[in-house]
Amino acid sequence: MRFSDLLDAVRQHPLELSIPTEWAQGRASFGGLVAALQYEAMRAKVPAERPVRSLAITFVGPVTPDAPVSFEVEVLREGKAVSQVLGRALQNGQVVTLVQGSFGASRPSEVTVVSEEAPAMKHWDECPELPYVKGVTPEFMRHLAMRWSIGGMPFTGNKSRDMGGWVRLRGDVKVEPMTEAHILALVDAWPPALLPHLTSPVPGSTLTWTIEFVQPLLALSTLDWCKYRVSIEHARDGYGHASAALWSAEDQLIALSRQTVTIFG
Repeated sequence: MRFSDLLDAVRQHPLELSIPTEWAQGRASFGGLVAALQYEAMRAKVPAERPVRSLAITFVGPVTPDAPVSFEVEVLREGKAVSQVLGRALQNGQVVTLVQGSFGASRPSEVTVVSEEAPAMKHWDECPELPYVKGVTPEFMRHLAMRWSIGGMPFTGNKSRDMGGWVRLRGDVKVEPMTEAHILALVDAWPPALLPHLTSPVPGSTLTWTIEFVQPLLALSTLDWCKYRVSIEHARDGYGHASAALWSAEDQLIALSRQTVTIFG
């Protein structure tokens, strides 16, 4: 089932949707997809002229594949320019994901600050790809392509603080404009930046995630490669804190991300 098909499904039936196992990440559904589906349900409750500025996401528990999920939405406040919205994904009567979103219309301002420069990377054709291997890599990776340019791949003993490269959707993807939902999947596709420090496989996952979108979005498609880089700021006791960013191939900033991750090793 394509990413676009799932987005269409949640728009039509937000209160009863099952995520297929081909989008699994271990025993849970891929968190980037869960966040994207909850965002789509929230987007439908906010005026179109108010784009999303930031999302604060907490993965309360795993979303079991092939089981009904309900994506509920509550508009907390609608001001003159900003809407504050709360999304809850529920499964078996329990909250599994919480998303607090801030949607805001543009306003006149004298302040303009350009973003920091994007990192230099080799062309994506020159970078090794983390392949989808059934039973070895997460199932959802059949739908996303990642090519490493910075740091090491998971479980290689690479001690770099930084990790990153190129990312896009792959497979039988519907070519359409890239939206915030697609960006959520592209950013969260990357493994926790702590995993390359290890030399043998252990589980790892995102605990909390804040992502901010640069508006208006660039005119990109779902087949365009994007640059991603994450930097570990601190890690100890099985928790890591990392900041990241996503850019276009032309080095234009798309989104800023921050995650608290957990590892079990």
